[in-house]
Order: sequence, then structure tokens, then C-alpha cells
Amino acid sequence: MVKNQLDENGEYPVYQNSLTPLGYYKVANRSSESTFVISAGAAGEIGFSEVAFWAADDCLCFDSNDCINSKYLYYSLQKQYALISSQVRRAGVPRLSRSVIENVFIFLPPIEEQNRIVGILDRFDKLCNDISEGLPAEIEARQKQYEYYRDKLLKFEKI
Repeated sequence: MVKNQLDENGEYPVYQNSLTPLGYYKVANRSSESTFVISAGAAGEIGFSEVAFWAADDCLCFDSNDCINSKYLYYSLQKQYALISSQVRRAGVPRLSRSVIENVFIFLPPIEEQNRIVGILDRFDKLCNDISEGLPAEIEARQKQYEYYRDKLLKFEKI
């Protein structure tokens, strides 16, 4: 794909050498809920797309099946980001060899356990990063905590 094939009215993001879409295209070549790694430019960056997208040449994509939860793979690769990033060749355009990713060890528990782990990590991520849900819930919890201690400190017992 070349840049002039991008369509500003396209439905599907195009990932080339960054986790920021290069633009949009009219068709997708990867399904939603997919994990991918950028191999040139922002080499070593690990992405997850909840929507179908077009993966250009510099995206290493993973096919999921009944044995692996794609989001579990994403979190597992994120855990090994330092290792992956250390293997990026930085001369000229940064590049990451496919063999680096092929040789990353991923512990693979049963799919039920993967789903449980993903559920916990998704909730934690939402709490930490979703400004519309996580932050208001945290503010409310701190307000209740403040009120509890304020009332406890200012409650004077008659002697």
C-alpha cells in the first residue's frame, strides 16, 4: 500500500511504522481484537486493535485461535517490552527482526486462566487510564475516605 491509496473516508485504520494510524483504508486485512508489533520506525512498539484494521508491511501480526486470547498475548508481550526494545537495530531506520518476536517465550496457561488474567488487567487498565470512569471513581472513593476521617477526627466525646 502506498500513501496515495489511503482514503480519508475509509473505515479501517492503517498501521505502518507507528501505533498512530497512518490513515484509513476502505478494507481491512486484519480482524478486530488483534495484537501486532511494529517492526520499523517505531520498532518494538506493541499494539492491540479492538477494531479491524489494515496492517502494512512493517506490522508483525499474530493470528489467534482457541488456545490463545489475543489480549493475553498483548499483555504478555508488553511485559517483555524491555527485552524486545533492546533488540531493535537503531542504525538508520530502527528495525526489529521477525526472529526476535519468534523467539520470545510466552507462558501459556489454559484459555480459561488467560481470560481471567485479561479480565483483571483490563479492569486495572481502565481504572488507571480511563479518565471518564477510573478518575471519577477514585475521586469519589477519596472523598468518602476524607469524610470518614474528618468525621472521626471531629467527633468529640462528652467527658
